Amino acid sequence: MARWHVLWGRRLIGMEAAGSSRVAAPDEAAGSDRQSLDGQRQPRRRWRRFLAPGVAVVLLAFMALAVSRLAQDVTYSAVVEALSEVSWWRLGAAGALTALSFLALSFYDVSGLEYAGRRLPYPRVALASFCAYAVGNTAGFGPLSGGAVRYRFYTPLGLKPEEIARVVAFITAGFGLGLVATAGLGLIFAGGPVAEALRMPVPLLRAAGGVVLLLAFSPVIASLRQARTLRLRSVHIVLPRAGLILRQLAITLLDITASAAVLWVLLPQDSIGFVGFVPVYAIAVALGVLSHVPAGLGVFETVMIAALSATLPVDRVLAALVLYRLIYYALPLAAATLTIIALEARRAVAGTALAGAAQLIPPVLAALSLLSGGMLVLSGLTPAAPQRLGLLNAFVPLPIIEGAHFLSSILGTLLLITARGLLFRLDGAWWVTVVATLLALAFAPLKALAVGETVILSLLLIALLATRAEFSRPSSLMHETFSLRWLVAVATILVSCFAVMMFAYKEVAYTHELWWQFEVTADAPRSLRALVGIAFAIATIAVWSLVRPWPGIREKATAEQLEHAVAIAAQQERPDANLVRMGDKSLMFSEDGAAFIMFARQGRSWVALFDPVGARASWPGLVWKFVETARQHGGRAVFYEVGPRDLSLYADAGLAAFKLGESAKVKLADFELQGGRRSNFRNALRKGERAGFEFEVYPADRVPEILNELKAVSDVWLAYHNVREKAFSLGAFDEAYVAAQPVACLRHQGRIIAFATLLTTQVRYEASIDLMRVAPDAPNGTMDFLFLKLILLFKEEGYEWFDLGMAPLSGFRSGSAATLWNRVGRAVFEHGERFYHFKGLHGFKDKFDPHWEPRYMAVSGGINPLIALTDVTVLIGGGLRGVVSK
Repeated sequence: MARWHVLWGRRLIGMEAAGSSRVAAPDEAAGSDRQSLDGQRQPRRRWRRFLAPGVAVVLLAFMALAVSRLAQDVTYSAVVEALSEVSWWRLGAAGALTALSFLALSFYDVSGLEYAGRRLPYPRVALASFCAYAVGNTAGFGPLSGGAVRYRFYTPLGLKPEEIARVVAFITAGFGLGLVATAGLGLIFAGGPVAEALRMPVPLLRAAGGVVLLLAFSPVIASLRQARTLRLRSVHIVLPRAGLILRQLAITLLDITASAAVLWVLLPQDSIGFVGFVPVYAIAVALGVLSHVPAGLGVFETVMIAALSATLPVDRVLAALVLYRLIYYALPLAAATLTIIALEARRAVAGTALAGAAQLIPPVLAALSLLSGGMLVLSGLTPAAPQRLGLLNAFVPLPIIEGAHFLSSILGTLLLITARGLLFRLDGAWWVTVVATLLALAFAPLKALAVGETVILSLLLIALLATRAEFSRPSSLMHETFSLRWLVAVATILVSCFAVMMFAYKEVAYTHELWWQFEVTADAPRSLRALVGIAFAIATIAVWSLVRPWPGIREKATAEQLEHAVAIAAQQERPDANLVRMGDKSLMFSEDGAAFIMFARQGRSWVALFDPVGARASWPGLVWKFVETARQHGGRAVFYEVGPRDLSLYADAGLAAFKLGESAKVKLADFELQGGRRSNFRNALRKGERAGFEFEVYPADRVPEILNELKAVSDVWLAYHNVREKAFSLGAFDEAYVAAQPVACLRHQGRIIAFATLLTTQVRYEASIDLMRVAPDAPNGTMDFLFLKLILLFKEEGYEWFDLGMAPLSGFRSGSAATLWNRVGRAVFEHGERFYHFKGLHGFKDKFDPHWEPRYMAVSGGINPLIALTDVTVLIGGGLRGVVSK
């Protein structure tokens, strides 16, 4: 089965990341050096970022040229005739085999979830798998990959990003191994027919098949060992148990065999035998995946034509490939659309919805819009059926036929553009798509009685109307910024359609007069004019994207913005929002002003600190606004240190989550000093009392009285530890900032020896601390005494939680189901004490018996998380100097 999305999906959700964060610990430093934002677009991306997409488009062009050479003696009319000669029973058999292949695909997810240590009801797994493959096979890139669809679906069901990463990694590896095993078996048992098709010696192919088969089964052999570890140079991969690998190989064999049979039954039956056909098919699929061309378009076809042209007429092969794409790709996507329509209707009637199903609507409809746009563009660039045109001309004037044909091509281009907006639930994209679809539907019967187009467009329109509630994000479609991957996908469709047009009219001699011929039978002139319309639409959009005004971004928040943000933060449960008081970050407010994001920029990274702050109803639109603004300025959106509760929100905006560590939170109602396990706490309190410690909390209005004493402690602490003030996710000793919130002090013999600034809100739900400093000559146990006093104080005042902050890299798994990045993070946690006190910090927090909650970084564009982490580290360090020094 041609699973073109596997590499793109792995890029989106293939690892977890770790990094530093705001933590509450005795030796924490804090600060803020201002990071300016000039509101201008970033310099152009490095040429390396364009290399892979550029190579994919160039490769597609070369493949189109190769197909043209292979089919140089074949005419377009011969292919159309070959299509009409395929019997209905073959079409039915291909449909049934497609269903069998997708049934096998559902068990990929079942096995992947078992590998990740999770179980879900099969109907939900089957729904996610079906939609993921229907979308991923058709589009096969970035945001519309199977991995992205799974991330959207499984996150609301409670799966953590690292668990979804393990599922996707298992599916990718399982498909790859199964593909290799299938090719190896085919080369061994059908070496003769394959050798004839590929014009290679039979013994050589069979020997190659044995090597390939051994390679495929090597993980099984390795998993039989007790350690179950496969070592590839410096990389150690912990394998699943042998039974699970063998089961997945069997599932993949069934999947690939069934999908190969879909194409095989569409070929003339006097061609290559099925056993010999399967390895050829597997090789073509593998090359299509490795090409990185979306959906392997062109690459797969070139390999199949080259392999089968020795035994089959090329026109029959081309006809079979066209039908294969329609049955195995377009048909499942249409079925997925009908499925989500049915689920939406069920929700509307019964008021119940399948958890996660709503997350599938945007990618499915985006893929269907992409397919519909490509269909309209292709229809505009190829000849129409002469019989239909003749019948239509008897009732419709020629100018209307010409106009409908021309405008339909432009509308197809528009659907390619709006598909991305549908993916991100933009209401503007929904409205434009609905209008464009309605117009295209009206033109379909007027251009050539296009029944197929009418069916697909009607399905898209019904799906859009049935799911209107899912596209509620306010947007201006003209301010969309397209990623490289999306541009490659659109370019793939347009290049492919242009190649088909050149093939269809290769026997037509070009003359200038063609542009002005207006006749019912003049297909070539009509297609040339459609090509001009498509080019004009693309040029208009491209010029607008270059000259449109960019939204300005202030260097830092104004006094009015800060006042408004502080008022919002005071009404929230999470006290970390008080870091907005530092004034060192920019602010972005929701349209209704009820929520905000505080962020800073480093390099190309636009880093938002924490989840949005304010009314949850305003979060989705605000997250999207931030992501799009970053993209418009040529940057990447990063949400740093977000909780697990709203990961589906970031996934919905096209962001992938990477684990950073775990946050320690003490449930105050359960915190007691009685019992043997608490003896150390009681001893710490008694010791501090005997030493004469005096604990006092100064409210904000009294803090100015002790500012000089606090600054003296802070300066001595910084000098003693030889550290600089930090920034961004940490507070700093800024007099206005410190005086804006309560401060807990510890005196010894009348002198302040330690203090901590307190983060609280009017909700009195959770409390935390930010800036902590302790005099170097303070007695041992000073910070333990201060922490215990604060915990007991907030418990007495009725708070529910006390946040100790995050322990970076904690909670990373190292078992057989762990991803590579997870194991790397765990290794750094275990052995990186000389660089950062990971274990010591975790141990300090852990002795308070906290609840550990994961913290993540959500990053846009599927980039390597290390790039974003590096930028965040520079922000926290107050600049590059703060990173390389203390």
